[in-house]
Amino acid sequence: MFKKVIVAEDVDAISLGIEQVLKELNIVNFQHSKYCDEAFLKMRAAINQNEPYDLLISDLSFKTGHREVKIKDGDELIQKVRDLQPDIKIIAFSVEDKSYRIKSLFDNSGIDAFVLKSMNSIEELKKAIHIVSTSDQTFISPEVASALQEKNNFEMDDVDIQILKHLASGTSQDEIIEIFKSLEVKPNSKSAIEKRLSKLKDFFKANNTIHLVSITKDMGII
Repeated sequence: MFKKVIVAEDVDAISLGIEQVLKELNIVNFQHSKYCDEAFLKMRAAINQNEPYDLLISDLSFKTGHREVKIKDGDELIQKVRDLQPDIKIIAFSVEDKSYRIKSLFDNSGIDAFVLKSMNSIEELKKAIHIVSTSDQTFISPEVASALQEKNNFEMDDVDIQILKHLASGTSQDEIIEIFKSLEVKPNSKSAIEKRLSKLKDFFKANNTIHLVSITKDMGII
């Protein structure tokens, strides 16, 4: 079981719930930070003192208020922590249910578990901590695991990427069609392009085309 844990969470009630879980698991050496910057500094200091943390439990969304911050959210904190301490175990604990974002955390940041904040989150957090502390297996809350598995059946191809890149540069759909036709890229019909955009928006849970471009830019896809 883990010996030293840090919790990054800005809601006191949730922090108390996490701390109770840690105590029930006989983990007594833990610290809490309401800000990502503060959590990262504590972790870096612990490494310098040769007393590193072996588990990070982090929310993804943080309210900054009037405080100036360098690390704006849990996604960025997790990535920086993974770069700083590659062998640390990381559990994301969040209300986030967008499959693309959760998948990115596993694929790009190497998190060990994702626990959805819900009615069963306390028991799932206990299970996640136990699994990642005793094995190399990952854990994901069942509510989002099934959706993630369904979404993974969809795969983007080069044409999808080209469409997104053209849209990001301000090219209209009609102009994209003409470019594809001139380059003999297929499919290049209006209905085919619209169908691909519809699937992409559904996959990334984007509200519109602008939102879709924003999401894929943030993920580094384009």
